[in-house]
Amino acid sequence: MATNTNTAIGQKPIIITRTFDLAVTKVWQAWTEPESFKKWWGPKNFTCPYCSIDLKPGGKYLTCMLSYEGAEFWSTGVYKEIIPNKRLVCTDSFSDDKGNIIPASDLKMPGEWPLELMITVTLEEAGGKTKMQLQQVGVPSEIYDECIKGWEQSFDKLQENAHY
Repeated sequence: MATNTNTAIGQKPIIITRTFDLAVTKVWQAWTEPESFKKWWGPKNFTCPYCSIDLKPGGKYLTCMLSYEGAEFWSTGVYKEIIPNKRLVCTDSFSDDKGNIIPASDLKMPGEWPLELMITVTLEEAGGKTKMQLQQVGVPSEIYDECIKGWEQSFDKLQENAHY
């Protein structure tokens, strides 16, 4: 199926469902408060030295993932829908450190990426735990499995670091 570099048409969404041994409020905080977000963002051996979040519809975020080799991966997006402790919808794009959107090809990422991906996070209380579903639309097939692995490793860190 053909893909378009500006949209996610024809690309299989990533869908990950995870249950955390954490209250919904803690998982929400992990997604929406910069200091909490920095504790888990990025796969194993990555850190998040920078995160800004303007949590309102139309508000923006800017984050940096730092690899153990010192490579920086900046991303930005715009919040489209915010239902506290229930649902978060935002765009997701590669960017420079100022929040200007850049094509994935500038970072030598494989595949044809849209300039803007969509992320939807839904949270549901489940007996004192939190069932979270992440959906990311726009990831090219060439890196699909690696993206899932990265999300899973990030969520492992979320579980481990959310007890503060």
